[in-house]
Amino acid sequence: MQTQELVNVHTTKHAGKVALVTGGSSGIGLATAKRLALEGAKVIISGRRQSELDRAVAEIGHGAVAVRGDISVAADLDALMESIRATHGRLDILIANAGGGEFTPLDGITEAGFDKYFGINVKGTLFTVQKALPLMTAGGAIVVTGSIAANQGVPAFGVYAATKAALRSFVRTWASDLKGRDIRVNLVAPGVVVTPAYKSELGMSDADISAYLADVAQKAPLGRGGSPDEIAKAMSFLASEEASYISGAELAVDGGLTQV
Repeated sequence: MQTQELVNVHTTKHAGKVALVTGGSSGIGLATAKRLALEGAKVIISGRRQSELDRAVAEIGHGAVAVRGDISVAADLDALMESIRATHGRLDILIANAGGGEFTPLDGITEAGFDKYFGINVKGTLFTVQKALPLMTAGGAIVVTGSIAANQGVPAFGVYAATKAALRSFVRTWASDLKGRDIRVNLVAPGVVVTPAYKSELGMSDADISAYLADVAQKAPLGRGGSPDEIAKAMSFLASEEASYISGAELAVDGGLTQV
């Protein structure tokens, strides 16, 4: 295939599609929003901080827009979906990516910390999907951001891991619930992918991150951590017609770390 043909395929993969990426202002969400926009989608991102959303929209380009909101707040989700309905009338792709976590040992877990992350990761994702469905028609695709942590026993990461395990279970159930609607739902489980959240959410220092990546390099068959765009490519694939016969699945994008 000639270079220009490759460019055309690359920029029209999601041509005309309307895509929402929650948590789209940084990290994996931002990388996914950028890729979908480059591939022709009309992209809407959401997040809690307006200044970060403004920077992300400028970085994404291609006419992307942002709607500020917290997915754990029902009124914010309602406003987000109404904005999409009023502007586009439909939603073709939902990337349910917003989430968070922190390291807390078992004896340090508090009710407030538990409620915070189950409220964002589990409740927030559930109602994001529920409230988006009336906007979605046949051929639509939902991709949820999970984590390999759901299948591991990382010390002091139990609440986060449990929220991601809940999302894996939800995706199986939703695939059944959506039978007959031709709306696919799948989950991407990223491996070790350094994003700003490693510092802002997890509280890791540069030295911590370097040591972690060195450990991963020893354990993962591909010998390295991943990049946000490598996760975005998987998100884009599952959201595309190339994945038209895939639903209810978990795709680990982790350099083989949890596969061997």
